[in-house]
Amino acid sequence: MGQFAVIGLGRFGSAASLELMRLGHSVIGVDINPKIINQMADQLTLAAIADATDEHALKDLNITACDAVLVAIGESLEASILCVLQLKSMNIKEIWVKATSRPHHTILSRIGVSRIIHPEEEMGMKVAQSLNYPMVNQYMAIGYNLYVVEITITDKCQGIAIEELLKETEHSIKPLLVQRNKDIFTPVKLDFVLESGDSLVLAGTLNILKTIAPRLA
Repeated sequence: MGQFAVIGLGRFGSAASLELMRLGHSVIGVDINPKIINQMADQLTLAAIADATDEHALKDLNITACDAVLVAIGESLEASILCVLQLKSMNIKEIWVKATSRPHHTILSRIGVSRIIHPEEEMGMKVAQSLNYPMVNQYMAIGYNLYVVEITITDKCQGIAIEELLKETEHSIKPLLVQRNKDIFTPVKLDFVLESGDSLVLAGTLNILKTIAPRLA
């Protein structure tokens, strides 16, 4: 079980906090709004009213003991930047920050944080991908233009082997697993015969993955 701090409990910060709790972690939630803290108090390990730009307030919450801190302050760019500077002065290594604009991103990049998050932009991209490829249930970027995608096999692909689905991709797509009802098949061979309703997880570059989309529709 890890210990995390989430600073800023708006929609994004609250959702992240509750999901971390659901995953079994300990979460310190911090917000300057008493109403928000009262709403979250019974759902987090600790919910505290505090000014996240105040180093003493952060130290009182023992933030330095956390494995990572997520700064999800959305309304004030200044407060977000000042909070990050305080965390860095406390030698906290793992700092994730929600950026609300390109200037915000630029400043965070120059300060140096572990990860910059654009939740609205990232969700917009996922929605666009889902609209473009409705057969793709989930996708995740893993860097260097590599993606892992989960595809639901339709009646069109019933009874064909994975190698037939991936033909002409020059082995640039790697099948990772197949889920059929409650059964999971991994490693999965290219001669594995697919059935309608299977979930097929593939890894490859986005451009190559796009080439098989017409075969799935």
